[in-house]
Order: sequence, then C-alpha cells, then structure tokens
Amino acid sequence: MNHLYWVAFRSLISKEVIRFSRIWVQTIVPPAITMTLYFIIFGNLIGSRIGEMSGFSYMEYIVPGLIMMSVITNSYSNVASSFFSSKFQRNIEELLVAPVPNYIIIAGFVGGGVVRGLAVGTIVTFVSLFFVDLNIAHWWVILLTVLMTSIVFSLGGLINAVYARTFDDISIIPTFVLTPLTYLGGVFYSISLLPEFWQGVSKLNPIVYMVNAFRYGFLGVADVSIATSFSVLGVFIVGLYAVAWSLVSRGVGLRS
Repeated sequence: MNHLYWVAFRSLISKEVIRFSRIWVQTIVPPAITMTLYFIIFGNLIGSRIGEMSGFSYMEYIVPGLIMMSVITNSYSNVASSFFSSKFQRNIEELLVAPVPNYIIIAGFVGGGVVRGLAVGTIVTFVSLFFVDLNIAHWWVILLTVLMTSIVFSLGGLINAVYARTFDDISIIPTFVLTPLTYLGGVFYSISLLPEFWQGVSKLNPIVYMVNAFRYGFLGVADVSIATSFSVLGVFIVGLYAVAWSLVSRGVGLRS
C-alpha cells in the first residue's frame, strides 16, 4: 500500500476509534448492560426451565449467539451513524476531493466499525464469564467468523448511511430488518427444532449462518455446514463491498 494511502487509512481508523471511545457511555456501556440482562433473564431464569439444548445447558447454547448479536448491531450502527454524520456535516466531500482512493475511504469507515464491534463483543464475552464457563472448540472459527461478520455489517451500515437523508433513516433498517433477522437467526434456539418448512425458510436468513458458525467455534455444534456459513459470509462481503464502492465512486447521495 502506498505510504500516503496508509497514512489516510490509519487516520480514518484513528478518527473512528476516538469518536466512539469519547462517548463510551453511549457506545460501549449500553450493549454490556443489555447483554447482562439477556444472560440473567434468558440464561438463568428461563434457561433453568428449558434445560439442555444440543447437549449443552441453555446458557452455554445462547451465549455465542448473544455475543454475535452485540457484534452485529454495534458494527452496523457505528458505520451508519459515523458515515452519515460525515455526509451531513459535509466532511465526506473533503475526502472525496482528496487524492485518496475510494477503497481507502470505505476501508477506513469499515475498519472503525470492526474495531467497535470486536471491542463490544470482547466486553460481552467477559461479562458472560460471570454466568457460564465458555468452551472453546475451534479458535480459528471464532476469530474468522466474528471478523467477517463485523465486516459484512459495517459495509451494510455504510450503504444505509449513503442512502439516508435524515438521522431517522439510519434507524429504519436496524429496527425493521436487522433486529427481526437477528432474533430469527437462531440466537435463542436451534433451527432443528422447527418444522421442515420453517427450517428451509430460516436458511434464507444470512444471520443463521453467522450465528451457527460462531457457535460451532465455541461448542463444536451447528445446524448448518461450516463451509456453507463461510461461503455465505464471503459472498456478502464481496457483494456489499461492490455496492459500497459503486455508490461512493458515483457519489450517490454524497455530493450536493
């Protein structure tokens, strides 16, 4: 990478990290509190009545999904809010006219989303240790899945921000699309419990593959093939990056 491009990328990453670090009470603390409530309510209270799932206690079974849920929401929201703020304040126009390739701009914002997603995911993982002893079956699956998932939703947040015209617009997708898909993505249950028809419908949900791959990394069990999960993640990364690059290159919604 050209040295000047590297400086630009590093500067964008630093800006993003400093931005969400300064308001850590709004960006880091709420997810940790929310996940703690999930652990208490679903893990301890409801989980004790449900018993085991796929040979593990209910708490052990849902922890990977809850960690992944926090990574997804924070990666997405960080890039969506940051990129839209830059667009709203006209800062993005300075980047567009600067001698910086579009892929560096995209990588900088996405990198910030990945850092926040991984930071929150790490905190939630440590919080979960107060409730359950985590098993680690495959380290490489955990790391690769969480990284690729964070990239997918960071790219999704950037695309959302490109099309958004008001701050309200960046909350529509998380509220009406992301949240339902996450809850129906096998976080709280195994899709093998569903009737065959609904199992097929569930497999149209990409979050099912992300949650199952992540769970496989911890517990060694999954409802779908790990190879298929990584293939889905790879396709989404390539597809969303192509869309993001095209939008930024054409200046869609970015130039007044």
